[in-house]
Amino acid sequence: MTVIAEAADDPARRKHQEKRALGVSCGAHALHDGYTDLVYVMLPIWQAEFGLGYAALGAMKSVFSGALAGFQIPSGLLAERYGTPLILALGTALAGIGYILAGFSQGFPLLVAALVVGGLGASTQHPLASSLIAHAFSGKRSLRALGTYNFAGDIGKMVVPVAASLLFLVLPWREAVALLGLVGVLAAVAIYVLIPRFRDQPAAPQKADAAAGGSRPVRGYAFPLLLTVGVIDSATRMAFLTFLPFVLTAKGAGIQTIGVALTLVFAGGAVGKLVCAFIGARIGAVATVWLTETITAVAIVAILPLSLEGAMVLLPLVGIALNGTSSVLYGSVPELVAAEKRQRAFGIFYTGTIGAGAVSPFIYGLLADVAGIPATLTVVAGAVLLTLPITLALRPALRG
Repeated sequence: MTVIAEAADDPARRKHQEKRALGVSCGAHALHDGYTDLVYVMLPIWQAEFGLGYAALGAMKSVFSGALAGFQIPSGLLAERYGTPLILALGTALAGIGYILAGFSQGFPLLVAALVVGGLGASTQHPLASSLIAHAFSGKRSLRALGTYNFAGDIGKMVVPVAASLLFLVLPWREAVALLGLVGVLAAVAIYVLIPRFRDQPAAPQKADAAAGGSRPVRGYAFPLLLTVGVIDSATRMAFLTFLPFVLTAKGAGIQTIGVALTLVFAGGAVGKLVCAFIGARIGAVATVWLTETITAVAIVAILPLSLEGAMVLLPLVGIALNGTSSVLYGSVPELVAAEKRQRAFGIFYTGTIGAGAVSPFIYGLLADVAGIPATLTVVAGAVLLTLPITLALRPALRG
């Protein structure tokens, strides 16, 4: 990162830099995650416009998600060479340009190309923005800041698709999508101008963090174990969301009720990402993961025999626990890797968790074809509990 000598020495300036780092990172996360989920809104429109089958629609989503997941590690490497401000700004512009190209697309090949461009741009945000926050904040403050950053992504997932739906009321879809893409290009300029340029060294530990135990030595086994927990957690989340509509349908739920149910889960998830980060800062990462993963496992099994009404009441709690773990896991990455390796580590972590989330519905779907959905979700709940002994092994490397 570009050097600003006085930033680390002037407390007032340091505080200002922290706010800018958090603001830029949250804004980028909201926009990029909003772009990612906008694909779901566009799929029915593109199906009608281009006469696509379900296999083609699935391939389009896989193209975007594959580009997003596969290029996060290269994004981190590029940032190490050319700097976070430039690569994050270019990535945001590229994500916007992807939707501009989609607005001008006249056929399926150009639309796929547009999604590849958008996915490549979106791949920059997670590793670079996370690393920026970890650089600006230290210890428990880093965990809280990363929780806020995670929460911002969920806000974007709600706001951008809703904005698109409103634009469709007054504009044809091509113009509406291109306009949303232009927002990304303008946001890229703002990111490049506003992103703070820190010293190469991370933020100095705060007194409160030092009193709580100070920095701990980096342990070689710790990051792979944390990644394993993240992979299991992400696989659980995607599998549960995939099969939940079928569980509710068996209880008599209609399409609108299923929509409400998913909204309850997503709303609970947004709250969980923010709240669990603060809980983790207070009681420790290991204790928080035990709490959230245990609640997740118990709640998944509890939903199966409940009535539709009872399941609906339980869903916000499921969302809180299901998504809350992720904030604690992402927030623990800076504790387990050296400062100069954080961008690369975040890239690896997000690649692993996003990849697991993409693959798990297919794997668990094979089981569901053989054993049925209730048995499959019981296995999913059991898999969550595998994270508990792994997190115990992480305790010496983490605070709490």
